[in-house]
Amino acid sequence: MIVSRSQVTVRYAETDMMGVVYHANFLPWFEIGRTTLLKEIGVSYRQLEAEGFRLPVLEMAARYLRPARYDDVLTIVTTLRERPLLRIRLEYEVLRDAELLATGSTVHAFVDPEGRPLRPPAWVAARFAERFAE
Repeated sequence: MIVSRSQVTVRYAETDMMGVVYHANFLPWFEIGRTTLLKEIGVSYRQLEAEGFRLPVLEMAARYLRPARYDDVLTIVTTLRERPLLRIRLEYEVLRDAELLATGSTVHAFVDPEGRPLRPPAWVAARFAERFAE
């Protein structure tokens, strides 16, 4: 299992008239968590794309438990529980201090630029294998 933590501060533009973060604004935070986790293990989206790989979202789920508000400092905890083969499933928790505000998950596939499924490149598979062997 691989776990990563990222922090964001809620911007005013991310809130609605009630002063609550608009629900769709959690999705970019999931993306921050995902790209941070991959970067921490040595997998760069930029390098993947340069080699002709894409990671489109196949599924997304979110559950909102408590509101986030302007200027809150949030922690996005991103977890990869299983070593990816063709697909990668990530789970997210959004916290304000110790308070759980939302949970979510995304499923992505490794594909070529035409959308055909591929196994991840050997160097990516090696990074995942190293981390799951720890």
